[in-house]
Amino acid sequence: TVRIWDYTQDACINVLSGHTAPVRGLMWNPEIPYLLISGSWDYTIRVWDTRDGTCLDTVYDHGADVYGLSCHPSRPFTMASCSRDSTVRLWSLTPLIYPLQINILADRCWDEIIGNTDRAVESGAPPLLCGKVSRDIKQEVEKLTGNPRGKKLRWFSECFSPPGGSKNLWDLVAIIKGQDDSLLPQNYCKGIMHMKHLIRFRMSKAQELTTVKMSKFGGGIGAPSKEERLKEAAEIHLRLGQIQRYCELMVELGEWDKALSVAPGVSVKYWRKLMQRRADQLIQEENDDVIPYCIATGDVKKLVSFFTSRGQLKEALLVAQAACEGNIQMSPLSTTSGSSNSGENNTDDCNKLLHKVSKELAEWYFQDGHAVLAACCHLAVENIELAMANLIRGNELELAISVGTVLGESAAQATHYALELLARKCMTVTTWDLAADLLMMIPDNKLHLVKLCAFYPGCIAEINDLHEKCNLPDVEECMRLAETIQADGDIFETIKYYLLSAEPEKALPIGIQYVKEQLCGSDWTLDSVCPYLDLLSYIRTERLVLHKCSGFRNELLILCGYIGALLAIRRQYNSIVPALYEYTSQLLKRREVSVPLKIEQLSEELDAWRACTQLNTPTDELPCTPPSESQRTVYSILISRIQEEPLKGMVGPDYVSGSNLPSHSDVHISCLTGLRIQGPVFFLEDGKSAVSLNDALMWAKVNPFSPLGTGIRLNPF
Repeated sequence: TVRIWDYTQDACINVLSGHTAPVRGLMWNPEIPYLLISGSWDYTIRVWDTRDGTCLDTVYDHGADVYGLSCHPSRPFTMASCSRDSTVRLWSLTPLIYPLQINILADRCWDEIIGNTDRAVESGAPPLLCGKVSRDIKQEVEKLTGNPRGKKLRWFSECFSPPGGSKNLWDLVAIIKGQDDSLLPQNYCKGIMHMKHLIRFRMSKAQELTTVKMSKFGGGIGAPSKEERLKEAAEIHLRLGQIQRYCELMVELGEWDKALSVAPGVSVKYWRKLMQRRADQLIQEENDDVIPYCIATGDVKKLVSFFTSRGQLKEALLVAQAACEGNIQMSPLSTTSGSSNSGENNTDDCNKLLHKVSKELAEWYFQDGHAVLAACCHLAVENIELAMANLIRGNELELAISVGTVLGESAAQATHYALELLARKCMTVTTWDLAADLLMMIPDNKLHLVKLCAFYPGCIAEINDLHEKCNLPDVEECMRLAETIQADGDIFETIKYYLLSAEPEKALPIGIQYVKEQLCGSDWTLDSVCPYLDLLSYIRTERLVLHKCSGFRNELLILCGYIGALLAIRRQYNSIVPALYEYTSQLLKRREVSVPLKIEQLSEELDAWRACTQLNTPTDELPCTPPSESQRTVYSILISRIQEEPLKGMVGPDYVSGSNLPSHSDVHISCLTGLRIQGPVFFLEDGKSAVSLNDALMWAKVNPFSPLGTGIRLNPF
């Protein structure tokens, strides 16, 4: 047990029961006064709300006794634990203080963010910050003149975020917004630097190193002893003025330095070719000595490729940036064109190379579960679209909105999408008004507010209050508008107002019939049906699950499953595409419905997608067979319906922090893939079925309903 004492009364005021072995580690959170963390010899960490003794969370990831717990000195919601399993693990406590971060994003008053201990420990009170870090931030914000919102967002973001690159990210945001370089912190050069600083800082580092006399110049590259006759022949050729023959013999003998030293006597072109031959040989040997050869000949692409193949992406980025700044002259052979505009072509080639390498480094960080560092890589070359996309795909929604708000118009589209997703997270019992505040930060927000109000499960009076806040008609007026608009034949507006009325189920037959008619045609696209299904999916859950709605509910789930599969193909969510097709097929088998979809059609489409998209991933055991002509036809029809993703940066799978970390927790098998889940787990509404958090996020972005087919919306954000 853990016992809590009031020393003024000399009495035990609470006993926290749950651990099954001695408790070794204890830590109070310095900002939330009722939050206590305990570590035990039962291998678990428990988080307690000491106001009522509730265990808020139990962590099973350690594989042995948990010995110690500690909090980061300036990031009070980052905690470390150590264990006899020989690991130290870092944890984020921010999910336990929801919705504090959203209060800050929505620019709520200080009283809803910071308070005193007496207020915070009242039973049932929302979390409030009460520690030194938050008080210092408030004092600094109040000292600022003008609009302090940007600084406030940055300081609180760094307070809540773990030390995984958020400070680096904000430094890059400040540079893009024009901050003076003299204000950059001293350790800026140790992280991912903006492209305009990369060369300057590395040159400074090189100058430091040159003060230490460390000459490594030798007499050649490991020249072994050679036959005397060949050497004698080479010397004769040299005296006869046959320099090229001398060079070739020296190359044959491995005396590359001697050959290269006289090669310009033949021609500079010959010397360059000889340098490139030497570089090719060293690359095959994976020898670092290739670097000066590539730089001397200006073969930047070859050197970048060499570093990339070895996983040295930071070195590749440095070389590409040096070429962009003109410090390395690219040879005509390594550029794409030898026209009269060679200077412009060189610059374009260098910039393309820089962005390519930066993108590869970002992808490496992203797939390793470091979305913030991936975003830093993109911001370093001022690719704001991909930086924001990486934050959103890593489910760093609060950080994405903070950064997007500061960056302004250049990040607006992605910021609005992140606000939409975060508002979905807030669609719970206690935070509907916060969801509305977030959506009101989107300029064109009327449809988003309609969906929010349509899904709100309160009584008529509460629904009307939310309608008023969102500047929408009351429930009775919405019913009258729906009936009037239905007579005029505007289907989308009819659905909208029926959903806002006291009888939202009346929207189901109208919307579903329209979608079915579209699917019966041959020229429908995702964009022609998605808005209708998305709007229908916001019908209040208690109405959708009514027995009288079962037929329409089944049809809605099937249609959302099928369209979700196509959206997953569009976004390249490859891990869940088969699961979405299987989900739709199972619903078609088990439920009596009348929809223009056949199980055979779904099977054909899935086979065609697999055949046409996985040509590039053969294995030794299962070599790929090319798709048949019929599969190509089916896939081409699919692609014509899917069209391009409007948010281009969002294409690709989601990877949240910790996706690749090892864990000793109970083994969970994904109900979508049948495979063991690595990384964070998300439990579905039955409390037993589990999927990976990555798959849950991707599923919810393309199909709002649970994979269990219950009609309950999925909310993993």
